[in-house]
Amino acid sequence: MRIVLIGATGQLGADLLRNNGAHEIDAPARDRLDLARPAEAAAYLRRARPDLAINCAAFHNVPLCETEPEQAFRVNCVAVRDLALACRDIGARLVTFSSDYVFRGDRRTPYAEDDAPGPVQMYGITRLAGENAALAAAPEHAIVIRTCGLYGRSGAKSKGGNFVDKVLELARRESAFDMSCDQTVAPTSTDDLARAVLALIAHPGARPGVYHLVNEGQCTWHEFSRAIVELAGLAAEVRPVDRGGRTGDMRRPLYSVLANTRARALGIALRPWRDALADYVAAKAAPRSA
Repeated sequence: MRIVLIGATGQLGADLLRNNGAHEIDAPARDRLDLARPAEAAAYLRRARPDLAINCAAFHNVPLCETEPEQAFRVNCVAVRDLALACRDIGARLVTFSSDYVFRGDRRTPYAEDDAPGPVQMYGITRLAGENAALAAAPEHAIVIRTCGLYGRSGAKSKGGNFVDKVLELARRESAFDMSCDQTVAPTSTDDLARAVLALIAHPGARPGVYHLVNEGQCTWHEFSRAIVELAGLAAEVRPVDRGGRTGDMRRPLYSVLANTRARALGIALRPWRDALADYVAAKAAPRSA
């Protein structure tokens, strides 16, 4: 399969490249395909004429979306619509990603793909708009994958690194630090997610629409941080803090665990989050070969 991979230098994009098997992947750099210029990105696909486009790029700095909503909509919605239209025109499939933040978070059981969304901040609003734009523009070509709490070996450059690496750095530097205990999530390894995405696009039963793909189980960010510290063999104390799901005036969903209902029906599921985290922490601790 000929694939154009957008956002290949990010956490998920890098792990899709690492886990790729027989596919022929074109991974253009940002100076060749930038979602901040949606028309140019769509034109790239029309020239390349792939069988599949995978869009891993997004404006995902959540607080910044509040102050730069126009840019957030341009990247998370308008660009996704234009990519979907380009894929429709050339007969290609599109896989694009969305977020657990499309949900309000006012329940205590995992959200399935057909549960009603209700974002409570600009980031979630733009992501939901991108979902709707892709599926409206190319209903027979677009797959939207919602996921949650990503961490991977390439870090998250727009956020200054991934959550696990930041906690490890804190735990090595401080004897104690605070972490929010108010949000319950399903933290997800991009290595595991990449393998599931590649399995999904190869599955003959994968139809267009929305899928949830996250590591199994749930925890608060405080519980996740304690597991990181424990698995790394560090002694730092992680103190729970209830921030009420707020960063200033911005609200975050208090519960945003996703249920992998549609993918599981195809035999595609991710392992428990703690197992994935243990492998990641062990790999970080392993000495690098010369």
